[in-house]
Amino acid sequence: MNAPPNTVDLTNCDREPIHILGRIQPFGALVAVNGDWMVAHHSANFNAILDNDAPIAPGIQLGELFRLNAIRQLRTALNMLRGTDAVERVFGLQLVDGGTLFDVAVHSSGTLTVIEFEPHDQAGFSSHVGTLRAIMHDLEATGDVQAICREATDQMKRLLGFDRVMVYKFHPDQSGEVIAEAREPHLESFFGLRYPKTDIPAQARALYLRNPFRIISDVNAEPVSIVPEVSLEGAPLDLSLSTLRAVSPIHIEYLRNMGVEASLSISIVVRGKLWGLFACHHYSPRVLPFSLRTVAELFSQLFSLLLDRMMADAGSRLSTRGRELHDRLMARLAGGADLTEALPTLDAVIGETVPHDGVSIYVDGLYRSRGHAPGEEQFRALLPALNSGSTSRVFASNELASRIPAAQAFVETAAGAMVVPVSRRPRDYFVLWRRELPQTVTWAGNPEKAIEYGPNGARLTPRKSFEAWQQSVHGRSGDWTEEEQQIAESLRVTLLEVILRLTDEAVQERTRAQEQQDLLIAELNHRVRNILNLIRSLVSQTRLEATDIESFSGLIGGRISALATAHDHITKGHWSAASLTELIEDEAIAYLGGKEDRLDIEGSDVLIAPEAYTVMALVIHEMMTNSVKYGALCDSSGRIRIALSHDKQGDLALDWTERGGPPVRAPQRRGFGSTIIERSIPYELKGEAKISFKLSGVEARFVIPQRYLSDAPRNADTRRLEEITQRATAKQTGQIPRHVLVVEDSMIIAMDTEDSLRALGVTIVTTAGNVATAIDSINADPPDFAILDYNLGNESSEAVAKRLRDDGIPFVLATGYGELADTIEEYGAQALLKKPYGKPEIEGLFV
Repeated sequence: MNAPPNTVDLTNCDREPIHILGRIQPFGALVAVNGDWMVAHHSANFNAILDNDAPIAPGIQLGELFRLNAIRQLRTALNMLRGTDAVERVFGLQLVDGGTLFDVAVHSSGTLTVIEFEPHDQAGFSSHVGTLRAIMHDLEATGDVQAICREATDQMKRLLGFDRVMVYKFHPDQSGEVIAEAREPHLESFFGLRYPKTDIPAQARALYLRNPFRIISDVNAEPVSIVPEVSLEGAPLDLSLSTLRAVSPIHIEYLRNMGVEASLSISIVVRGKLWGLFACHHYSPRVLPFSLRTVAELFSQLFSLLLDRMMADAGSRLSTRGRELHDRLMARLAGGADLTEALPTLDAVIGETVPHDGVSIYVDGLYRSRGHAPGEEQFRALLPALNSGSTSRVFASNELASRIPAAQAFVETAAGAMVVPVSRRPRDYFVLWRRELPQTVTWAGNPEKAIEYGPNGARLTPRKSFEAWQQSVHGRSGDWTEEEQQIAESLRVTLLEVILRLTDEAVQERTRAQEQQDLLIAELNHRVRNILNLIRSLVSQTRLEATDIESFSGLIGGRISALATAHDHITKGHWSAASLTELIEDEAIAYLGGKEDRLDIEGSDVLIAPEAYTVMALVIHEMMTNSVKYGALCDSSGRIRIALSHDKQGDLALDWTERGGPPVRAPQRRGFGSTIIERSIPYELKGEAKISFKLSGVEARFVIPQRYLSDAPRNADTRRLEEITQRATAKQTGQIPRHVLVVEDSMIIAMDTEDSLRALGVTIVTTAGNVATAIDSINADPPDFAILDYNLGNESSEAVAKRLRDDGIPFVLATGYGELADTIEEYGAQALLKKPYGKPEIEGLFV
């Protein structure tokens, strides 16, 4: 039910349209133009800021108002915009005749281009940028989050000259706390004060992610109207990305109540989330030059990256602690005691890492507890609620009774809980408990805004008192930190392993498969997230490199295929080191096909560790692709020589030499492929990469550190390129079939395969998602060729393969299971089509 129109509550501010106020601040001006660069909106002070009396109105060409050279530069800035929330800046631009220079910001707002401008600060422009390096050097020397925030406020205050600069950090409940502050000596301190989440409404927090910089130069300045207020279609101008955007009357009143006359906020974004703000207050009006504001924004971005790195380093240390905890538990529980009987040992070891007041364990219906923990009946009352949660995720709460009412029965014994699920069916749990910790939270004034009629009508009026206001909190324990929750995640996997080792044989037979699946899912989740993140980055970077859809498809398809090949090699040995020579040969097959004598590999093969193997796969792929496009393999005479050798430190040197191709010229543009070649090995492996574009042919040297290497077994099957090529081409049909049957249980993969076949000239493509449908299709209209997915969910395609073999219809098996490669002849298949595959791989079956 919607609230009555006059209802006043703490969500009023969340609904205020702060991005379409229809006004701007007067220290600059604005004009918005349509796709034809005709004026759609302008600020009422347009001529005043320009010191110009040229008539302006909607419909006028911007070229009639600005100099031709200025229009050119503005168009260039517009073309440089990347992403929906991008803003481009141009400093010292002469917009009109007369010599006055302006600093300009350009961004898109729907179908319009918004141009904001203000007078250029010639004197301070160059000096502002030069200060940034020294500031970042000082920040680099700090050791923890609190110290870096403290140093950053000092540096920001010196840089901007505001009376007060604070780092304002958001808590999980969206309330904020001042965790660092630099101020003038006569001002009272806000350090340590908490502010309720309503002080920064939800829509303002969302806007801080899109537009990280917000300045209010003078709270008492009269805002300037935008003309017209709404467009021809009746829509106001969206000023979400505007620097000049006027200020909500509610926020103006809030600042006035604090005695603040100018403010500045800059977002601190860590891992895509709003971590906090630089909040700056000044007690008199203050207009910062555009160049200084830009430096401050850049400083905040660099600070965010530094903070992210510091948190990542802490995460690495946390992983080490998690491994140490695992090792200690496994060593202490190696005697074979039942896990419930081992509770004292668990309590003692875990207590050294995660402080707690009590512990419980519930395994196979048996309950044990120590310290301040609920009784068995009290715990069993929690089970229905606990069982409704995630099967493989730690749940933590410092106020369990607010989540599970049954916990109110023992709140005086234990108020907070960290619940670690350690199986799926039946549900088992390991729980750490914390007692109630009466707390006193110091707020900046009463966190409940006063509900009264103020100058803005029937809305919440911002509070007028910001004196420290203390609130006593009961029924809560101390917070479970993010670090403690991550350790609990590691503990979950450890306890799963302990259960597998310590449960009696009968129970192991009943539960082993499910618990092992939990372990595998945890590991698979980690690896799948990593590979998906890598693929997402490849797609993003390739998009910038490609010139059209076809080139994008080819580039990204090749790179993903290279990753798939690398994955096949390292998973053959259960995620172990794999052959570098095989990687090079497999990548070359796609380009050499029958001309294997054009590639020479010299030197002894080595095994590359999994963490380095995908890096090498992408580098080799890009080198081979470039050779086919521009180098030795782009004609019929060129050759590639790859020499493998070890230096004195044991590092591997891969020397790549191309000869006999067309004359080589260095590329004029550095694309993403060049970045992979030149930076991947140095960045990820701390090795070396050097490429030279000599007229006689490309030469490159890659050095892989010894720690990623191991010797290939002397009796290893070192497949030659000739054998692989013969095997890959022996089953080619030489012509495109008229009718192809595709048996695939994934609709999307089936559609993509159908599109690829039709693009190759196949007239009829029949798709089937299961065995029965496939057999019916063969009975109704036998195909000329078939592509069978081996694994069809709860069945395999063996029956379809047998029918096709009996009818003499050629087919291939498509699968991600590498072990089928040695048994395809048993099924009668002509070849194995490894997933993921695309049009080039399908085309290789026929031509």
